[in-house]
Amino acid sequence: MTDTRVRFAPSPTGPFHIGGARSALFNWLFARRFGGTFIVRIEDTDLERSSRESEENILESLRWLGLDWDEGIESGGPHGPYRQTERLDLYREYAARLIASGQAYYCYCTGEELAAEREELMTRGELPRYLGRCRNLCDEDRARLEAGGRRPVIRFKVPVEETVVVSDLVRGEVSFEGSGIGDFIIVKSDGIPTYNFAVVVDDYSMGITQVIRAEEHLSNTPRQVLLYHAFGWPLPQFAHVSLILGKDRSKMSKRHGATSIEQYMELGYLPEALVNFLALLGWSPQGEEEVLSLEQIKEQFSLDRVAKNPAVFDLDKLNWLNGHYIRHSPLERITDLAIPYLCKKGFLSGEITPERYHWLKAVMNIVKDYISCMSEVTEHVGLFFAEKVDPADDEARAALAGDHVPAVLNLLAEKLRAAGSVDEDTARGLLKVLGKELGLPGKKVFMPLRAAITGRIHGPELHQVIAVLGAERTINRLERALL
Repeated sequence: MTDTRVRFAPSPTGPFHIGGARSALFNWLFARRFGGTFIVRIEDTDLERSSRESEENILESLRWLGLDWDEGIESGGPHGPYRQTERLDLYREYAARLIASGQAYYCYCTGEELAAEREELMTRGELPRYLGRCRNLCDEDRARLEAGGRRPVIRFKVPVEETVVVSDLVRGEVSFEGSGIGDFIIVKSDGIPTYNFAVVVDDYSMGITQVIRAEEHLSNTPRQVLLYHAFGWPLPQFAHVSLILGKDRSKMSKRHGATSIEQYMELGYLPEALVNFLALLGWSPQGEEEVLSLEQIKEQFSLDRVAKNPAVFDLDKLNWLNGHYIRHSPLERITDLAIPYLCKKGFLSGEITPERYHWLKAVMNIVKDYISCMSEVTEHVGLFFAEKVDPADDEARAALAGDHVPAVLNLLAEKLRAAGSVDEDTARGLLKVLGKELGLPGKKVFMPLRAAITGRIHGPELHQVIAVLGAERTINRLERALL
């Protein structure tokens, strides 16, 4: 399948949605799996809502996800330009062909007339559609309407007797009756093409072989198939990927979590985790393993493993995956990712010296096991940056209330003074002998120590915390707890 050509064609009308990212990923995977070409073009004919800012947000998100493209916007290629507003002459040319062949016509109906027609059809219990009022206007009629100031749209003449069959690689054969479609607009009164017309011209002229997109576009497909037939062009293969739903089985929205790639970037999700998660939204790997690199997914990807049923966006699963990738990432990378969050929260300021960076790595080596995204780091580092800690809750206060507690705290402080400096091995050794020397069970030793040093009775391994704090700061906390 070396001649495979697929495309991702977003509209730059806002932040890059998670559903769009999945469509881009599936197209990218298909192209890479079969040695084809992945094209990115921009559908910006919604002039009021489209912006270059949104376009750059989409492109930057694709780059962050690791989805490079072979041809298209910014990359160039033989089928450009790759921005629809720069292709208007091409659309005009093809619209003129349809008019010349009698397969399209100028329509002068006003919004009020169309609304009345729609209401009448709905009153009769029929599917709202355009009934072809302007199909057979003569030159005299058109001249009169234009003289009255009406600006026409161009409508495609739908063969009402035709049944349109869409052969879908995911959904099988889906049929649509031509009588229920109605003559649809292909060029608006301002000369801007509609989506269904522009996408056909673009896909044909760019040699697209497979159109892989979201299920919501399936209802548009019969109109596009009719246009392909009208021009005598071969159809691409269509594949409509299932919708993404929230855990409550309703349409994905803000209440189910962040909806844009930019938000996940800001929250500190790793791109490889998000790619892994997106791939599993509607596609299943061959085995049971779900932690898969982009390369592993690419080697397995095929449309016959894409499900028809809606995919469920499970934020808990994404957090689990992201936590896994955080724990298995190089410590330097996680430290570098954490620094902006620590600076913003006020934990860090000024120059970070090599010594300070080394200490931060030690902190992150502990904290990384407790976070599911990098923005959570600030919730777990306070005990390392604080000059002093106080019991955080009743459990911690109770742990420091026993008669044996002073002996425990004093003995560890004494041993730390004698040691002078401390690393994890030293701290582990000191903690190990405390219970034996005092004749106390582990719980009566470790709970008050943890409460005194961290303010809580649960958390990271105590020998790790002591090593990061150092002997002096640990002694200060023990002494303060004794006051």
